[in-house]
Amino acid sequence: MQQSRRSFIKTFSTLSVLSSAAWTAGREIRCDIAIIGGGTGGCAAALAACRNGFRVVLTEETDWIGGQLTSQSVPPDEHPWIEGFGGTQAYRDYRTGVRQYYRDHYPLTAEARQNNKLNPGGGSVSVITHEPKVSLAVLEAMLAPYVSAGLLVILLENRPVAAEASGDRVLSVTVEGHGARKVIQAPYFIDATETGELLPLTKTEFVMGFESKKQTGELHAPDQAQPNNHQAFTVCFSLGHDPGSSRLIDKPSEYAFWRDYFPKLTPAWPDKLLSWSMADPITLKRRDVFFDPTLQSKQGGLNLWLYRRIVNKANFRPGFCQSDVTLVNWPQNDYWLGNLYGGTEQEAQHHLARGKQLSLSLVYWMQTEAPRPDGGAGWPGLYLRPDITGTEDGLAKYPYIRESRRIQAEFTVLEHHVGTDARVKVTGKPASEVTAEVFPDSVGVGSYRIDLHPSSGADNYIDVSSLPFQIPLGALIPKRIENLLPASKNLGVTHITNGCYRLHPVEWNIGESAGALAAHCLKEKLAARQVRNDQKRLQEFQAKLVAQGIEIEWPRLKPR
Repeated sequence: MQQSRRSFIKTFSTLSVLSSAAWTAGREIRCDIAIIGGGTGGCAAALAACRNGFRVVLTEETDWIGGQLTSQSVPPDEHPWIEGFGGTQAYRDYRTGVRQYYRDHYPLTAEARQNNKLNPGGGSVSVITHEPKVSLAVLEAMLAPYVSAGLLVILLENRPVAAEASGDRVLSVTVEGHGARKVIQAPYFIDATETGELLPLTKTEFVMGFESKKQTGELHAPDQAQPNNHQAFTVCFSLGHDPGSSRLIDKPSEYAFWRDYFPKLTPAWPDKLLSWSMADPITLKRRDVFFDPTLQSKQGGLNLWLYRRIVNKANFRPGFCQSDVTLVNWPQNDYWLGNLYGGTEQEAQHHLARGKQLSLSLVYWMQTEAPRPDGGAGWPGLYLRPDITGTEDGLAKYPYIRESRRIQAEFTVLEHHVGTDARVKVTGKPASEVTAEVFPDSVGVGSYRIDLHPSSGADNYIDVSSLPFQIPLGALIPKRIENLLPASKNLGVTHITNGCYRLHPVEWNIGESAGALAAHCLKEKLAARQVRNDQKRLQEFQAKLVAQGIEIEWPRLKPR
């Protein structure tokens, strides 16, 4: 299996180099659509643009495309209907590809192989928890035909550092990687970076952090705007367990700080951060969980070992796996003592380094001091899996980003468009009858609770019910700039509504619709706002989306 995987990547990389050579002249690259950021939304945007026949350059800051699915090591977090509806056909193809990859390359048990709804990791957070490298392989395979056809160039380990704009149009974006800079010129640009990096570079108007109640009228907005109040980021990692052994890591330099750290949040956090007690996201009351990699404890409640488990050795033939593997993306390694953007580069690197220290401190605490269900302390046989994350230190290649800079859009999704309680208040209908706002310009659908993690402004969770929602085209169109589209968490949402528009299938849909929109605008010689603001043109574009497998409306569903 490993040899097959290496051969696949070598072939894919060769195709990228060959295609790139045909497109570049020195340090300049010209294409139809430049997608800056190769995360979940960026990959989906590339698929949509390429299948519509346009030449695309896709850049990615790390050496893995896929974003939260791969380099951030976060298995899909999805709504309960995703197996049947509520996602694009391309996203369903990706999910099918994940299961098929296991059938093709792994020694599954007969029962697992025959399971049409195989959950490789058996995690409780999702019906398809799996290793990030499998997502990488599937995404590469989905994009490979367009690389072979000469429609797609992928530039790994390249990040945007500059841009040129004139009036209301972006002319070029400069990326830097491997000690060199490249200038990408295109009639259309898509910002699929994790933190909306193109917005300040292109002088596209944007917002950050928490808007005020005066600005949005939202039920849970504060009285004053808080642009530097961002949701926590998380440096994820994977763990195996070797009972009876000692796999202790070196004691992290900040371990004493994090072991004793008691969060100062409003409302109050109930215990130290490194403990098995936390705030319940919905009620904010004390919530006790436990951790047991042996699965022997009869204790009730949530076992965090199972929560985001990405390898369940019971799915594979005896002897294949030494251990289950769990992915750690928990409240205990959420970092909220500073931000990754909005300040200086030095500040961002400082907080990223501290986020890594928090995650390593969590590992060391679990190995040495964490209470066990049997009354003991620590599991010294826990060990990091750098082979899973593709890094030397065993931490994810990139932090999991929950919130981005966001465009000032033609239309901004507010809490009273999608939040259950807010909709009840606005419509006067009971919760059993209320639905999300119907957007005539819908270009996709999604569903997730409004789930805001503790923030750098010292806010505790804001986690409230939302309704299955649509993605309005107006949220993809900047107020002024004509040829730049968002394809990640940087669309026209607020700090609050970002909480339900940020998960995997929604980001995919945002990116796919953005890629399709750029292609449609180039083909029809239209601006995006012309498509939105003309009913006939809008309906023609929506029909194209539906024909390409993008759902734009929901059946009648109950609130979550």
